[in-house]
Amino acid sequence: MAENKSWVLMVTAQTPTNIAVIKYWGKRDESLILPINDSISVTLDPSHLCTTTTVAVSPDFTHDRMWLNGKEISLSGGRYQNCLREIRSRASDVEDEKKGIKIAKRDWENLHLHIASYNNFPTAAGLASSAAGFACLVYSLAKLMNVKEDNSHLSAIARQGSGSACRSLYGGFVKWIMGKDDNGNDSIAVQLVDEKHWDELVILIAVVSSRQKETSSTSGMRETVETSPLVLHRAKEVVPKRVVEMEEAVKSRNFPAFARLTCSDSNQFHAVCLDTSPPIFYMNDTSHRIISCVEKWNRSEGTPQVAYTFDAGPNAVLIARNRKVAALLLQRLLFHFPPQSGADLNSYIVGDKSVLMDAGIQDLKDVEALPPPPEIKDNVPTQKFKGDVSYFICTRPGRGPVLLTEESQALLNPETGLPK
Repeated sequence: MAENKSWVLMVTAQTPTNIAVIKYWGKRDESLILPINDSISVTLDPSHLCTTTTVAVSPDFTHDRMWLNGKEISLSGGRYQNCLREIRSRASDVEDEKKGIKIAKRDWENLHLHIASYNNFPTAAGLASSAAGFACLVYSLAKLMNVKEDNSHLSAIARQGSGSACRSLYGGFVKWIMGKDDNGNDSIAVQLVDEKHWDELVILIAVVSSRQKETSSTSGMRETVETSPLVLHRAKEVVPKRVVEMEEAVKSRNFPAFARLTCSDSNQFHAVCLDTSPPIFYMNDTSHRIISCVEKWNRSEGTPQVAYTFDAGPNAVLIARNRKVAALLLQRLLFHFPPQSGADLNSYIVGDKSVLMDAGIQDLKDVEALPPPPEIKDNVPTQKFKGDVSYFICTRPGRGPVLLTEESQALLNPETGLPK
């Protein structure tokens, strides 16, 4: 296997998260994670929202181990085991001449792995951390084991870890095709357009809560499919038409059509959650106030300026048609949802800080001086909801997974294969 007895071979990768604009909610096969409808997502810039994963192999490792955000977690769950099994079965010969390492295809079955993963955003709070996590796991393992298949084939493996993960193997706008085969081989992700196609879009995320949600997506979906008559109507009648319209809107960069579809589909997804027995509440009062703020502004302009979408959580993902609109949106959000007194503006607005500059805001005094948005009627007293938003992330559509080649970026020690 190798001339020198003790060695560690490592690969580090970075994978973005994604936010669905046509939602996936409901499975027709629980173990293979096959959906009841197609979905479409936008990949977010990994410099603001991503998972970094280092995978390592060594003859010294006694069993597979994983650390998530610095804490060791169990790999015994079916979803991890499915991904590991599928990737191992596709492994090829690997040779690292510099280290004098040769791994034959057959050796991979007997070698153990160490995996370290880190999210630069809250886990399990409705920001698709599992999507980025499983996509990164599969992508990095495929690189380590010299798997020959392309990202579309890898997406069918990532899907078995977390459905939405299949869409994080590409940048830009991505479609997850539900497929028809019972074995799930045709349930894969394909890229519709890359991240440069519609690069004037700016995305603001209002993190309303970074706490773990009460109802996980997995159990929520199962309950919806079992009890909601509306979800079947949605999957059969509504989504197929919306997917066609959304593809057209994205390809032609038609923002009014894109915004109408994105908002409608988000609202219907949450209606389906309410139609579940017992009902599932992912949004809260702050989520509803953000919707109201966007709807009032869009109506006053006569054409949509901003689209909103909410995944399985209260956090708002707001897509502005361009940078100028993003600056005006940030002014409105900061007027309605200012930070707590004495807060640090730098940690209240994270990600692409240039949007803050465009909005003409340099410190908390500028936030306090913001005038009420013109669409608010003079005779309506304006309420402010200080502290109701934890923080805002400014980002944009981004690229797919990449390898990180600097050893300093690895999460595992190259000598021991243990977390740094």
